[in-house]
Amino acid sequence: MQHIARYLWIRLRASAEHDVERGEVSATTIVMAAALVALAIAVAATITDRVRDKANSLDLG
Repeated sequence: MQHIARYLWIRLRASAEHDVERGEVSATTIVMAAALVALAIAVAATITDRVRDKANSLDLG
């Protein structure tokens, strides 16, 4: 998963640098940004689910 995120980040940065030279935002930049946002949401949901499961498994009584 980290390899995919790293690849997407590198592609996003490369695309952004290329866009700065031209002064516009390309479709590649938008797609890569959307992919990174989706990845971040998936990771946050997974972490939240695991923390909630762990909290529910605690015996407080």
